[in-house]
This record gives sequence, structure tokens and C-alpha cells, in this order.
Amino acid sequence: MLSSPDIGPLEQEYVLAALRSGWVAPIGPDLDAFERELAERTGVAHAVALSSGTAALHLALLGVGVGPGDVVVVPTLTFAATANAVVYTGATPYFVDCDPATGNLDPDLLGAALAGLRRDSTPVGAVLTVDLFGLCADYDRVLPMCERYGVPVIEDAAEALGADHRGRPAGSFGQAAALSFNGNKIMTTSGGGMLLTAHAALADRARYLATQARLPVPHYEHTDIGYNYRLSNVLAALGRAQLCRLDEMIARRRDLRRRYGKLFAGLEGVRILGDSDGTNAWLTPVVADPEEAGWSTTELAAHLTAARIETRPIWKPMHLQPVFAGRPGLLSGAAERLFDTGLILPSGSSLGEEQIAHVTAAITEFLDDHA
Repeated sequence: MLSSPDIGPLEQEYVLAALRSGWVAPIGPDLDAFERELAERTGVAHAVALSSGTAALHLALLGVGVGPGDVVVVPTLTFAATANAVVYTGATPYFVDCDPATGNLDPDLLGAALAGLRRDSTPVGAVLTVDLFGLCADYDRVLPMCERYGVPVIEDAAEALGADHRGRPAGSFGQAAALSFNGNKIMTTSGGGMLLTAHAALADRARYLATQARLPVPHYEHTDIGYNYRLSNVLAALGRAQLCRLDEMIARRRDLRRRYGKLFAGLEGVRILGDSDGTNAWLTPVVADPEEAGWSTTELAAHLTAARIETRPIWKPMHLQPVFAGRPGLLSGAAERLFDTGLILPSGSSLGEEQIAHVTAAITEFLDDHA
């Protein structure tokens, strides 16, 4: 219920056509078309369809030369895949805290981190931004700062397809970007992702590595370690149908976010995190200061669970994850506060009016009880 796939007759039509075409292997016309259509939608020159957004991040990092001995700046408030992709390359994630207003990477802390790493002569392989919950990072500040330090930017836009920053589409920032089409994303290919870039050489290298680094000869010949990262033609067909419906699905999510905003409007210490016209409203997180609001999101979650409504806490920061214990970083406590006080509400475009009414009624009941 939180963010279920939104699948209908058009998706069935596209997938069935792909199956009947005989292109069931990992290549085919739907795969090529999906790449062209996504590149056009996001305003980039090249797109490489992959098995996951994590694969896209991994190949993007390799594409800008990240490897052992490097550190990569990663927002601490993100899903584990962002940091995991850094570790795949042999580099070390360096966690930087978030802007408390948006949850995205704090540009001031980023600047301080880059200055400190330079002073220490620590090689910075890349800065990995995250467009959290469908809201683009502050690229007006991040991109010039990274350019001054000579550090490439990789955009983790896994959650942000269809969002924009000052009219420029998510997925078009930095040296390369990654999208995710996991089952809970704004649109899905069941599982899958996409690498986006303006650079032909980076795209070609990603496509080569994603197909087990096979050389173009009649027999199997390999001079590099490759990966089995390509998206299948059948799943690409599903993605093409979803892309046709993307604007409709985003509109439904944005409308649901507006409804939530009205429920919480005027309440002391309560806000929708990262609310902006540019967001795709992939997920809607509400943040409540218990001292000001008189209630906690933990209490709200318990009330909604009793009403059989799924919720989830905001991402647990990476620096608190046992697997990343002891990794370096620059922290302010902002991400920890959002983790403690935030709650993600049901946000999917597949929610029907009856389901939405059930959720909003349960929230209204809770707020009335705590007025």
C-alpha cells in the first residue's frame, strides 16, 4: 500500500507484444526504444538500460574512474544501495549530513567536507548526490562547488524520475545519473534501472561492462571483468508502457501529497518534508516535532497500523548502519532527527479513492484525538 506498482491494460499489451515478437532474450527492439525514450524524456544524449538502479550507480562510478584508495562523498540520509555501490568499486563512502528542510545533501557541509578532504590530501573520486523521495538536490550550489574542487558528480535519481530542478529534469545532472525501476518506484519494470549520461564514452563503457565485458568477436573473448547487468527486452516493454503513463501517475501522487498537506496544515511542529513544485512526490514523508505537535510519528504509525495502513520510518542514516560503522564523514545530527521524527505515508498512484479515504480518515481521527 505504501507505493505499490501501478499496472494496467497498457502494460499487459506491451509485454504480450514483446513476448509474441520472440525477443525474450536480454536484447531487442523494446530495449533499444526504451533507452531512446528515457533519454529524450530526461534530456540526455545516452541511456543504458540495466538490471537495477544499483547497477547504474556502480557503472557510473566506474565510468568516472572511482576505485580503491578513493573516497566518495555520499549523503548519509539515503537507501543502502547508494553507499553499497561505492563499496563495490573498492572506494570508501564518506557520509555527509542533510539539509533539515529537504533531507537532501547539505551544500554547506559538502563544501566543508571537500575542503577538509583536500587539506588532508584525501583523493575524492566523486560526489554522489541523492534526489531524496523525488526532490532534486540543490544543484545550483552543488555543481559549481564540485567543479571548483575538480570532483565529478554522480546523480542518484533512483527516486526522482519525472521531477525537476528549476525546469531541468532529474537524471540530467552531473557526469552520469542512475534511475531505478524497482517495484515500488514512480514507474516500474518489475526490477531494473537506467544509467543516463551526456558522454558517449561513459555510456559505451557501461554497456560493455554490463554485458560481461564481451569483446565483439565471434567467440567469447574477455580482457576485463564484466557484469551481468543488462535489462531484458520483455521488462523494457513493461517500462515503455509505464513511461507512457508516467505523467498521469505523478499527477496522482502529487494530488495525494496535497491532500496530506491540507490535513497537517497549520499544526505546530508538523510539516511535509521537502515539499516543492519540482518533486515527483514519489513518497510523502511527514515530520513532527513531538514537543511542538504534542504527538510523535511513532504514535501516528501505531494508530495507522491498527487501522491496517502501512507506513515506514524515513531512511535510517547510513552512518548508523552496522555495516558502515566507523566510516568517515561530516555530520550535524539532521539526518538522525529526521529518522527519529519522520514517517512515510501511503503514496502510491495505484491507491483508489476508497483506500485514500480510509487513510485520510484514520489520520484525521488521530489528529482529532490529539488536538
